[in-house]
Amino acid sequence: MTGISPADPALAFPFIGGRPCLDFVATLGRRHATPLERLPDPAALARWFAEAGLAVDDEPARVTARELADARVLREALYRVVRGAMAGQRPEAADVELVNAAAARPDLAPQLGTQPWSARQPVRAALATVARDAVLLVRGPLLERVKKCENPDCSLLFLDDSQARRRRWCSMERCGNLAKVAGYRSRSRAAPAR
Repeated sequence: MTGISPADPALAFPFIGGRPCLDFVATLGRRHATPLERLPDPAALARWFAEAGLAVDDEPARVTARELADARVLREALYRVVRGAMAGQRPEAADVELVNAAAARPDLAPQLGTQPWSARQPVRAALATVARDAVLLVRGPLLERVKKCENPDCSLLFLDDSQARRRRWCSMERCGNLAKVAGYRSRSRAAPAR
């Protein structure tokens, strides 16, 4: 399942957040413009679980339309809670309630052997694991290292794990190179002709 790619490359999941919860909120791209929904159907959510390493076994999770809708609602609550915490703001009570309820459910249980996880309800357990990751991130010391990509066309959040804590881009391969190319072109146009 992990080797299956979406037909549209824009729907590929960016796993560059450094935390499962940040990678999950990245399933909605271009938040500041026309949003790009990377979870258009239940199969896409099953693919995300597999690619994120949160699948119970080699078979794709059986995701219902209702579970997909619930996952999207949770994703947006997680995004608002993390962004609010980054800004030092108190999150909305409804978002806190939703995230806490998801985090309180049984999550994926790690297993020795061929299957990395066990769960009676794999979809709910994977979402509980993501919600718990967000709670731990927001309540812990790593929150101050969460940043939003400085590319104005990007809305991804990431954990700055660089030694100097000066990372500006979600990744050099995505936005960092775009910024370098744009800077080079700008300097080239501004340089006097010889």
